[in-house]
Amino acid sequence: MKPWRCQHFVRVSLLLALGGCGSATVSAVGAKPSAKWVGPSIPSPAGGTVQTTIYYGPWLCSAALMARCERRCVAEGHVPLLGCIWLADIKGDWQGRFMALPAAAGGRLAVTHCCCDYPKVSDLKHRRETWEDARKTFRRQWSSEFGDWPKTETAHWPGHHIFDLAHGGAPLAPDNVIPVPPGVHHVINSAYPACYDAAGKWRAVGPERPYVD
Repeated sequence: MKPWRCQHFVRVSLLLALGGCGSATVSAVGAKPSAKWVGPSIPSPAGGTVQTTIYYGPWLCSAALMARCERRCVAEGHVPLLGCIWLADIKGDWQGRFMALPAAAGGRLAVTHCCCDYPKVSDLKHRRETWEDARKTFRRQWSSEFGDWPKTETAHWPGHHIFDLAHGGAPLAPDNVIPVPPGVHHVINSAYPACYDAAGKWRAVGPERPYVD
């Protein structure tokens, strides 16, 4: 996944240690996130504990994220930028001790997809079949690093390809798939065609903070 380089998600998740025993609340898309997943407080590799929260969109990209996408499209030779989708935010809250004193820290990562002028691939069916055949194995590998893959009462959450398969996203790249609640996954997937349309709404610039906690 080049548009956001989700390797940042992987690297930060090693620190934030996304757990699988969290809870999810789902609401309509709007001022509130379309869904929020709250993980447990778990031991951090750096000491102390970390609690991870994922807020799900989709939202319009801020001016800073839009500018970052424009630079990426130019660097990759796929101009112009047609749109940008802010898919989710990953928030980590750390609590521990520093110099023997209680301490706390935290931060957020924006998960975005830049809809550069990527051509459609000719092997989409093969890419989809590759994902379907290895999906369970992928979830197990993900779970071995971050905790159980999130699930509803009856099924695992879908894995969303941030850089979509139809435009060249890698089916099994660890940095290109994140778990997303089923209803939100449908909304996000429905947004992608408009993101690749220069006249679509995803070319508009959104606020710096598009949701409330």
